[in-house]
Amino acid sequence: MKKIFLSLSLLILLTSMQIQKSNKVIFFGDSITQAGVNPGGYISIMQDKIKQGVAPNYELIGSGIGGNKIYDLYLRLQEDVLDKKPDVVVIYIGVNDIWHKQGSQTGTDPDKFMVFYSAIIKKLQASNIKVIVCTPAVIGERTDFSNAMDGDLNQYSQMIRNLASTYSCGLIDIRKAFLDYNMANNPQNKESGVLTSDRVHLNQAGNQMLAELMFKGLSK
Repeated sequence: MKKIFLSLSLLILLTSMQIQKSNKVIFFGDSITQAGVNPGGYISIMQDKIKQGVAPNYELIGSGIGGNKIYDLYLRLQEDVLDKKPDVVVIYIGVNDIWHKQGSQTGTDPDKFMVFYSAIIKKLQASNIKVIVCTPAVIGERTDFSNAMDGDLNQYSQMIRNLASTYSCGLIDIRKAFLDYNMANNPQNKESGVLTSDRVHLNQAGNQMLAELMFKGLSK
């Protein structure tokens, strides 16, 4: 009788416990996110911390494709994001929309950028997915604002901040964080080598910093 009572008590205890599933987070972006799942990438760093038990238990999925712009994300939104039923989507896009305007002439004008970005946010929110948006970091790390695309980066970053406010999204202001870091740690005004390996893609320090920024953004 005593064993039955203990078994019954244990059953009641187990059924009354709230078993929390880990939040599924998709990082949606371009080559920076694509590289984020590689060893040493920001998503891999986050996964390592989760495995070590020193970070919240998220299920992390990288969905980055090199060269992608905002309209590429829109076109693959259903298959690469919505069909996977995430709890949270972190949108990190914008560098190629700006960078390719100067190089291959295939960038995205501000008005079209806003239209596609807004459409993505609306579709995600319509599926009850939490949306976190990120400002693009840098295309060149000089601190005297002599990088060729600083003006566009500032403009598009402000547009993303405005979208976050309009649609009540989370915001990770990577642009501001990277600029602040470079101002404090790039006294030689180097074009790359502080947080990036080639003016755009992240080095070890950049990946570490982005992982920390992403964790902070997810916790809000």
